[in-house]
Amino acid sequence: MTNKIGILGIGSYLPEKVLSNIDLELMVDTSDEWIKERTGISYRRIAEKDVSTSDLAYEASKEALKMANLKPEDIDLIIGATVTPDMLFPSTACLVQKKLNAFNAACFDLSAGCTGFIYALICAHEFVKSGMYKNVLVFGAETLSRIVDWEDRNTCVLFGDGAGACVVGRVNEGGVISKILGADGTKSDLLYLPAGGSREPASFETVKEKKHFIRMNGREVFKFAVSIIEEMVIKMSNQSGCQIEKIDYFVPHQANIRIIDSAFKRLRVPFDKVIVNLDKYGNMSAASIPVALDEAVRTGKIKKGDKIMLLGFGAGLTWGGVLIEWGV
Repeated sequence: MTNKIGILGIGSYLPEKVLSNIDLELMVDTSDEWIKERTGISYRRIAEKDVSTSDLAYEASKEALKMANLKPEDIDLIIGATVTPDMLFPSTACLVQKKLNAFNAACFDLSAGCTGFIYALICAHEFVKSGMYKNVLVFGAETLSRIVDWEDRNTCVLFGDGAGACVVGRVNEGGVISKILGADGTKSDLLYLPAGGSREPASFETVKEKKHFIRMNGREVFKFAVSIIEEMVIKMSNQSGCQIEKIDYFVPHQANIRIIDSAFKRLRVPFDKVIVNLDKYGNMSAASIPVALDEAVRTGKIKKGDKIMLLGFGAGLTWGGVLIEWGV
């Protein structure tokens, strides 16, 4: 049995409905020019009212299984990363299991904000490494349009809906080289959703006060993100012995083009090595990294043997990274 563990297949799914900056000009006091300059975003995808997070995750998961040449019954565990679950319980992973008919799989969700996919990917790696499971399905899926205040121009321009998924298992070529996880709960008030949990259960007052929408200190999150990207890249490079210049591509969380640009300028990494698609989809939280990775693989940009660094950061505040050699 090979000791290498990596991604066997990957997939993504995006809702058909497109919301452009021009559309937003009609909804809130903003402009296409302002949004592009501040964020780099031009479009985002929006799920229809009858479509839930599990629906998006299901479609992405089917594509990942297809690339991995596996059947739903081959999956031993499903890990869902999301901050917009269909409901508080059961887990979205269980709902995806039902849709897939993957009834041999154990299921759970985890919540790590925009870092969710990285947390889930590393959990999957450790489950396979331990020998407990052979094939683990991981998805990052969000319907952030449901928790955005469409009257708040500072946040509503940022977020979109989508899903990405992958299957993790033992591989003959490539695989995970290095990984890192971290969190700082003292900064939990920088990015959060106030109500709907045990502290402030849903009520007439919480709805009236718009406490079921995202709240964010953009300036502080920006500073955190730029510094933590740099820190993770250097740490994983040192851990693995792989020099930064030897890494073929970087796939950061797609939050803001200025964050990405600032971080990689500090690292002196050529921008053509950075995978960016936020202009088309905006910030999709846990879905951002797997969707960007899937697009880069399917368009032929990322090829077998390439070394790729995935970099997440988000609510918690959390962060995480994985350096992997692509083997599919």
